[in-house]
Amino acid sequence: MLARMKKPITEKYSEICILVPSKDAQEIQNHVMECLRSAGHDNISVSGKELFSVDEVFPDSHPGRILKGLRTREDLTQVQLAEKAGLKPHHVSEMESGKRVIGKAMARRLAKVLNSSYQMLL
Repeated sequence: MLARMKKPITEKYSEICILVPSKDAQEIQNHVMECLRSAGHDNISVSGKELFSVDEVFPDSHPGRILKGLRTREDLTQVQLAEKAGLKPHHVSEMESGKRVIGKAMARRLAKVLNSSYQMLL
């Protein structure tokens, strides 16, 4: 059955917030502004009044979603990832769905196969 869906609301501009070491902030801001201007963007505003955590911006994000994203990036199926990491395929599925916790040792094994940092999976 086809369901009617709301059209996503899109804006002309998006906000980007990055945290950088304080001592380098001005230099990094200047480089970012220079890159944007060279790409033809002249109407750029900079403000630092409101900061949002990653959890506020991505409330439904959890290590399982990150695992799925990394697996997809490496063009692997759950079965292929399980084989390479020495796991059972249903364990990968459970980790991606949030039913199984990804511990530090498991994160290291998965990160090695996924060419990533294990901290991303914790």
